[in-house]
Amino acid sequence: MSKSTKSRKKSPKSQPKKRQSGLWRLLFRFTLVGLVVLAGWMVYLDAVVTSRFEGRRFEVPSRVYARPLELYDGASVSASGLARELELAGYRAGDGSKLGTYRRTGGRFVISARGFVFPDGEEPRRRLSLVVSGDKVQSFSVISGPKSPIVRLEPAQIGGIYPAHREDRVLVQLEEVPELLPSTLMAVEDREFYSHFGLAPLSIARAMLANIKAGRVVQGGSTLTQQLVKNFFLTRDQTLVRKGNEALMSILLELHYEKDDILETYLNEVYLGQAGVRSIHGFGLASQFYFGERLKDLAPHQMALLVGMVKGPSYYNPRRHPKRATARRNLVLDEMAEAGLLTEQEAKAAKAKPLGVSAKPSFTDNRYPAYIDLVRRHLARDYQEEDLQSEGLRIFTTLDPAIQHASEAAVSKTLPKLPGADALEAALVVTAKDTGEVLALVGGKNPSFAGFNRAVDAKRPMGSLIKPFVYLAALEQADRYTLITPVKDQAFTLEFDDGKLWQPKNFDKQERGEVPLHRALSKSYNLPAVRVGLDVGISEVQEKLRAFGITGPISDYPSMLLGSVNLAPVDVAQLYQGLATSGFNTPLRTIREVTDADNEPLSRYNLKVDQVADPAAVHLVQYAMQETMQEGTGRSAYYTLPDQLTLAGKTGTTDDGRDAWFAGFSGDLLAVAWVGRDDNGPTSLTGASGALPIWSTMMAQIPQHGFSPVMPDGVQYHWVDTEANALTGEGCQNARLIPFVTGSEPDRHTGCNGDFGGQIRSWFEGLFR
Repeated sequence: MSKSTKSRKKSPKSQPKKRQSGLWRLLFRFTLVGLVVLAGWMVYLDAVVTSRFEGRRFEVPSRVYARPLELYDGASVSASGLARELELAGYRAGDGSKLGTYRRTGGRFVISARGFVFPDGEEPRRRLSLVVSGDKVQSFSVISGPKSPIVRLEPAQIGGIYPAHREDRVLVQLEEVPELLPSTLMAVEDREFYSHFGLAPLSIARAMLANIKAGRVVQGGSTLTQQLVKNFFLTRDQTLVRKGNEALMSILLELHYEKDDILETYLNEVYLGQAGVRSIHGFGLASQFYFGERLKDLAPHQMALLVGMVKGPSYYNPRRHPKRATARRNLVLDEMAEAGLLTEQEAKAAKAKPLGVSAKPSFTDNRYPAYIDLVRRHLARDYQEEDLQSEGLRIFTTLDPAIQHASEAAVSKTLPKLPGADALEAALVVTAKDTGEVLALVGGKNPSFAGFNRAVDAKRPMGSLIKPFVYLAALEQADRYTLITPVKDQAFTLEFDDGKLWQPKNFDKQERGEVPLHRALSKSYNLPAVRVGLDVGISEVQEKLRAFGITGPISDYPSMLLGSVNLAPVDVAQLYQGLATSGFNTPLRTIREVTDADNEPLSRYNLKVDQVADPAAVHLVQYAMQETMQEGTGRSAYYTLPDQLTLAGKTGTTDDGRDAWFAGFSGDLLAVAWVGRDDNGPTSLTGASGALPIWSTMMAQIPQHGFSPVMPDGVQYHWVDTEANALTGEGCQNARLIPFVTGSEPDRHTGCNGDFGGQIRSWFEGLFR
């Protein structure tokens, strides 16, 4: 072998060294790549952490409240209604000495009011005493707290407008939270919170040893920061990748933000239960959900329960598993004593207390879906849906819980008694007569069903409900029409340009020759209404309907004069609001005020009115509508209602009884009821036999005053012989006290003077009864 060949041979000892060197180089490269990837991943995770934490951290739903109940001497409320409203607002029956409780003995109440921050200021806590007798508050007094002749109770939360992910929370700031709560949380979940950097290796090691000894997971080693990262940024998957991300993001979170900021976010984020499809997050909402209390008002044993539930909200649900919850709470109380947060005696006393959880959540999903639906439509005029779902707005509505309860009860109790009840549906709208505030709304026979809202979306022919507007258009022509003007109740035929014929008929197929106008309206005769409408002009009637608030299409055909105008019950309520308020178009409203999460006002929905009709002519129509209730198609209402409650109203029925309507008002309330079938099929009902029973049942449950119309300028009452169409005196034959636009009364007199003193007396009685 040559020397050169020998020199090219490698020594056996050098080969492993070179192989090892190659492995190290490869390892170095992999390490370098890994560090680059890790650095890139850390940059990405850092962006995720900071963007979420420095942006809007939470999507907080808007909260929708009912109107507050005002208590004072003389306030109209029933004892059962007051108890119901207290429970709706999350008050618990008790001795009335603790916040959020009340004691009832018959009609006597003692209420410990929690107070509330209203848009116009804070209503302080007070302890109240009162007696409810005859549906009125008596002997009202403030036992403790600032004295006041009028006290507003906390309004019931009736729903919310939630984000798509259905999370719900009440945001709290750390300085508002009782110091005992975060101290207890750290004592139980993370004692080294203020000293670690996001991870607690010793805690993890202790947890691993405890779990190995037990053969199962009995202890967790996660810090509060890790728990927050898991809930805030990650899924609940138990994988190494997720655990690695959790550790890295926890370190990044601690690097960027103060401990107090992390703790406050945790207090608002932690999952603590479920309410239907909504998840309860944060201690602020949990305190309301489980105790009906504000967080700052919780007792130590209540805080201990909430902290204990962090480990497993479903497993330790105090409503479903009270024994488990009690054991867990007591364990937390022991931890509190060990940490020096409570004395041994305080912990022992706290363990002896009941859980103190309310029997049911202080609020659930939207209690009144049809009403909330209308609220959302009204809000859509001013707010975007995204803001309503995420900005934590407070929406104060006009809903009256007592009237809503009565409305739902009237539908559910009355509808099954009607012929063909299985196929029937119903809707009911109730407003405040003078203000147009929507006090209650029922969208179907199942009020809790959040589906088709018939009160808002069921556009059906209004039938004879149109007749007051036909006659109003005529009575505004006082030189041509008065309440005693004879109108023809005789059949006739109209021929259209295409040769088609139209022959309207009365409901009873009868004809009466001539009848006075007021009787034609109160008895709801069809033929006189069409004749009068054609005389004054279809366009005049259309204009009247639009002036009173109708915005949709109105037919040009004469059949419009018998109600071939498709309206929803809420549209009819808008129309009749103008009749109830003497000719003022008062837009219906469901919202009084909207504030942001910090109670700063955003919108205030004040009363708006616009005079659209002659008050004198409207007064005459109101007279005929009162006659409808006393002598006409609405008289069966008094089978249910007291005779002394003066009412005004109108029935409506469409062909084959497909739609049964009733609209009417007292001195306080206006209500519109509809009954029919979703498939628009025929029924055997009329307005008087289908809708009026629901209307009457609802009205009978509400304390209220009779309708006492204010006589406007330009109206005078005269005794009239309605047969002779001439002035007469009280006590004379066919004598009736009737209002006239001044100057339109008859110029003839029967010669019967009657009892002049009685005339004046009866005139005043008729005006102010």
